[in-house]
Amino acid sequence: MTRRREFIIQISAGSAALLAGRVAMAADMVAETDPQAGAMGYKADSSKVDAKKFPTHAAAQNCGICALFQGKAGDKAGMCPLFAGKQVAAAGWCSAYAKKG
Repeated sequence: MTRRREFIIQISAGSAALLAGRVAMAADMVAETDPQAGAMGYKADSSKVDAKKFPTHAAAQNCGICALFQGKAGDKAGMCPLFAGKQVAAAGWCSAYAKKG
């Protein structure tokens, strides 16, 4: 009976640790005020990009269809190698936009 009780406690503790690990792995969103984001003209909403400052921006461009976006199709946010450890909004845009394949 003691072994069974220990096993149940270990399973519970292991499950809690896995869940905590998943929560900890959720990356923060990059802020538009982040110095690197500002330098690249990142906006979480592509429609708010300054057209005079970034004339190459087109309305149909957004992070979700960028070659650098590491989220899945339909994700609201995903990782971008340009902003190490942070997510970008799929509806966002920056000057490094590169159309997928």
